[in-house]
This record gives sequence, structure tokens and C-alpha cells, in this order.
Amino acid sequence: MKGLLRRWRLPAGNGRRHGCGPRYGVPGRAKRLLLSQLFQPFNLQAGDEAGWEGRAGEPTCRSQKLMLQGGLVYPSSPGCYYYLPPAVRAMEKLVKVVDGEMQAVGGQKLNMPSLSSAELWRASGRWDGMGPELFRLADRHGKGYCLAPTHEEAVTELVAAQSNLSYKQLPLRLYQVTRKFRDEPKPRFGLLRSREFYMKDMYTFDTSEEAARQTYDLVCNAYCSLFDRLGLPFVKVRAATGSIGGTVSHEFQLPADIGEDRLLLCPDGHFAANVETLNGERTSCPTCGEKLTRTKGIEVGHTFYLGTKYSSVSNAVFYSPQNKPQLAEMGCYGLGITRILAASIEVLSTEDSIRWPSLIAPYQLCFIPPKRGSKEEEEGVTLLERVYDDLAEALPHLAGDSVLDDRTQLTIGKRLKDANKLGYPYVVVAGKRVCEDPPVFEVWNQNTGEVLFLTKEGVIELLSKVQVP
Repeated sequence: MKGLLRRWRLPAGNGRRHGCGPRYGVPGRAKRLLLSQLFQPFNLQAGDEAGWEGRAGEPTCRSQKLMLQGGLVYPSSPGCYYYLPPAVRAMEKLVKVVDGEMQAVGGQKLNMPSLSSAELWRASGRWDGMGPELFRLADRHGKGYCLAPTHEEAVTELVAAQSNLSYKQLPLRLYQVTRKFRDEPKPRFGLLRSREFYMKDMYTFDTSEEAARQTYDLVCNAYCSLFDRLGLPFVKVRAATGSIGGTVSHEFQLPADIGEDRLLLCPDGHFAANVETLNGERTSCPTCGEKLTRTKGIEVGHTFYLGTKYSSVSNAVFYSPQNKPQLAEMGCYGLGITRILAASIEVLSTEDSIRWPSLIAPYQLCFIPPKRGSKEEEEGVTLLERVYDDLAEALPHLAGDSVLDDRTQLTIGKRLKDANKLGYPYVVVAGKRVCEDPPVFEVWNQNTGEVLFLTKEGVIELLSKVQVP
């Protein structure tokens, strides 16, 4: 009773917490996340039985089906999706990793309006140049806007408005992570080709072409670091500048059969290009003469050296050491945040089981207690909950990354199969050996297929190596 009274002791002061109900749970202990209480409406039946095959005539792909079946996204209208809580968790983790890489190269995060003035786009020539892919609208006063698919015009106007920008303040590297919009004629493949999506876009301003090209290389290297950390098999290829413009451009591609870009690659890494950049047929590497291989790719990043294409329109200038105005040399750098999520699942997963880059999995751990009514139930449930709580205390960074599958009416095998399909990197099971002395738990490493039998201390030691952003 004393312990209970201590739990409900009122805070110091006037002895009341106005308008607040009691605080449930044990002080200092993380609340257990129960699978039955998470908003993740998954349907893990195989094939057509799942009912997630898309609209009639709409092409589908592995990542689209897995994300729908796994309760990660839900279709709203063509090319638009609800991002459900697990997908938002994965996206927020990815953004943290991206933030780290961008800030390591001097990036400063800001946020620009999604509504962009038609006047800006007309000045750059892209109001007409972008064609029907640009979502256009007018306010009640008849003033034209677009829902921005990219923000070169807007960020250049912002920098141009800083009338006393000094060379000492450059390089300037500004980036954001926001929703973007594109009126796709045929949205397809889920988040890989949608009308509304999240993108990280960075815009850089330098004092000279040489400095801008150094920035270009720096950001490209940051992209390489990002994809290496995610464990994704990417290639950097020469690319066309398209509607963005500029004189130098590269794409970061994940090779995949459903990719919409056609790539030519040197097997020794000397040459890589999107075929749209080539004049005529090329069959051998211009450096080593090896036969080029053809593959398809999913574009997940794109970089551009812009020069003064936009700064000359908005008169984005800085003042040199001689106090003379000079046009800033620019670059822009995009990463498809939601496309990376889908493309990761596309290239890492099996046909019926999600596999995440471990760093951005929505949840790192799933705990599976014994089946209700089994001989292991009474002792196994208590011991597994103790592991959950002790792990949360010993490794607090994993406290919010652990899910307890409390659907104990199902067998361990059924829940383990579901956990495999949902892609938790680690699954801890209280199976038959949980009643041994000391208790032994099964730990499944989903990404390697390895199964270990460990005591509570062994479980905590193993999972201490797990990283979260």
C-alpha cells in the first residue's frame, strides 16, 4: 500500500494538477508498446486474397504490395496515400539520418512555402516549360500560384532579398524536407511514382564556379555516405539536367527490375550513365573498353550544378572583397524521402516479407510471449516482460523501438511469421526453453536469418549493438 501511495503522491506546490487526470504506469519505466494497440491495419495474406492488388489496369510492384499489406500506407486518391504511423516512424528516422549528413556539410535547415507565385516561375521560364505536370491554382483575387514540385525560384528570391550579403557569408547551403507535388499523368508503383511526396532539397550559393563545384562534390559524397549507411546498393550515374537546368547533373539510382530509368554501367566502375544522356549507341566503356552492362534503376537522388541560371533572374548577388556585386554560383540537390522508403523495400525485400535498412526500420524489436493457455504462459509472460522492461532501462534508446505482440490467442509460429513479414530486424521469443534455469530466449535476426538462444543478459548485450538515429 505504501508503494501505491507513493505512486499517487501529488506534486509540490498547491497539491493539485489542475485539469489533469492520474498518471498511469510505473514511474521511470517506459510504457510497453502493444501490437494490438498500434494503428497498423495490416493484412498479411498472400497474393490476391489480400485484396491489395491496386485498381484495375494499374501496374503494381513488390514495395507497393508489401507497404499496403503491412499497414504502412493506405490509398487515398490516384497517386496520393495516407502515411500510417509505422511509415511515419521510418520516414522520421530517415530524415534524422539525412539531417546529420546535410549538417555535416554545412547545411542549414529551413522551410519554404508550398504555394509558389506564378510570377517567380514565369520569370525563370518554367511556368510554361514545366507543362501539365505543374499543379496550378488561383486565389480569390485571381493571382496565380503553383504547388511547388521544387524550390529553385523561391530560394533564389529569398537569398536575393538579402541586400547586403557578403562573400564572407558564403558558401550558403540551405535545405528543407517538405511535401512536393507533381501532376503525374499515370501515378503507379505506390510511393515510387506519386503525385504528392516528401523530398529533401538543398540549394547552395558559392562565390565562384570552382567553389560551387567543390560544394557539388561535397554534397555528392554526403549522398554516397547516406546510402552506404543505409546499406543500399546504389550507383551514381551521369544524368540529364531536364527542366531544372544547369550544366552538370548526376542521379543516384538503385538498380531494380521495375526501375523506369535505363542505365549503362562499366563492370569495373569506370563509367555509369543514364542512357538519355548518350548520343547514339554505346556498348563499351570509354575508359577501359569493357563491355557495358544494361540495367534499370529507381532514381532516389539527383544533383545539379546550376551556375547562374537562377541567380541571374532574381539578381541574387553577394559583395566581393572589392565590395562589388557578383552573381552567386548555385547548385541544387534532391533526395526523394518517401521514394527511398519504397525503393529500399523494393530492393531489399522478398516477395512476401518486408526488409528494411536496419537504421530506419519503424521498430527494431518485436517481443513474442507464449500462447495463451500453454504450459509456458504463466512463467514465460512474466519473464519476457521483465526482459522488455530491463532492456528499456539498460538501453533507453530502444525503449520506444520495441513492440510486444500481445495477440496471445495466436500461436508463437503464427506471430513469428507475421513478424518476419513486417520486417522487424530482431524478434525475441519466449519459447519452450524459457522455463529452463536460467531462462533462455530465442532471438531471431531477420536480416541474416540467424537464430540465437540467449539468457536475458545475452539478449541485452546483443541488442546493445543496435543503432537508431
